[in-house]
Amino acid sequence: MIGMKRIGVAAGIGLATLMAAAGAQAQTKVNIGISGWTGFAPLVLAKEAGIFARNGLDVSIKKIPQKDRHLAIASGDIQCAATTVETWIVWDAAGIKTKQIFQLDKSYGADGMAVRSATGSIKDLKGKTVAASAPGTSPYFALAWILKENGMSVKDVSVVNMEPGPAAQAFIAGQNDAAMTYEPYLSAVREKPDAGKIIATTLDYPMVMDTFGCTPKFLGENDAAAAALTKSYFEALALIKADQAKAYGIMGADVKQTGEQFGKSAGYLRWSDAEGNKAFFAGEWQAFTNKAADLLLEIGLIKAKPDITTLVDTKYVAGK
Repeated sequence: MIGMKRIGVAAGIGLATLMAAAGAQAQTKVNIGISGWTGFAPLVLAKEAGIFARNGLDVSIKKIPQKDRHLAIASGDIQCAATTVETWIVWDAAGIKTKQIFQLDKSYGADGMAVRSATGSIKDLKGKTVAASAPGTSPYFALAWILKENGMSVKDVSVVNMEPGPAAQAFIAGQNDAAMTYEPYLSAVREKPDAGKIIATTLDYPMVMDTFGCTPKFLGENDAAAAALTKSYFEALALIKADQAKAYGIMGADVKQTGEQFGKSAGYLRWSDAEGNKAFFAGEWQAFTNKAADLLLEIGLIKAKPDITTLVDTKYVAGK
């Protein structure tokens, strides 16, 4: 059986006996697309700690830039992905059909805009260069959201398309007037005050929340596996609570951070457990998705507002 050694280590003595009694459990293979964003790290923990395998899943996690993740779904290279709530709307508009099945996290200062020290306000960015990922990504959406809240639009700035890591490094090196980035890269800016300052984060503009979703085909053919993916995520969160130091070490190693460094990054977000998920999908998700769709329509990233009920299946978090 795939991953038998790791499963045995994770589950402890007696697992082999239980499996022999229950019969060999077939594992469902699933490829998941994510980025190095701190909020997605419990998915890595679920794999590395053997949680996915213990729940009957053979998971491969692939690091794919957000701007390309929907293409990997369309090609069949991955069946599920993690991304921001509004991104699923853009993907749907592009013909990539998916359904969100559970919330991963919400940013509490983990996403932000870095500017030069002389920049006094968001409005001072008019005519300036801002590094941000391509349209259809979370950093670009965050930029559009922040500018709109300050009476501006993306047309008022010159956007240089750079992924969050390179955007932060380029800003530190003196390139561009501002940069949109997120943890763990935002902390690199925090640690270099001579380069500039962080003028706005999701504490000021709460609009970054992540969910996990899969293709309708995968969900239709693998209902039990979808339930197991959801269960595994919540078990990973429980493991973080039970042994934070070890969990942070595992998750930090995946993005080349020490456990301590990872912990600092994680301090700027909140992972969503089972109860948090139920509350989120009871109204907050609907309200945010509608507002996000309006903004995406306004900035031209979608041509029509979708029926948002087609973008989610809440039965896995509802326990039905």
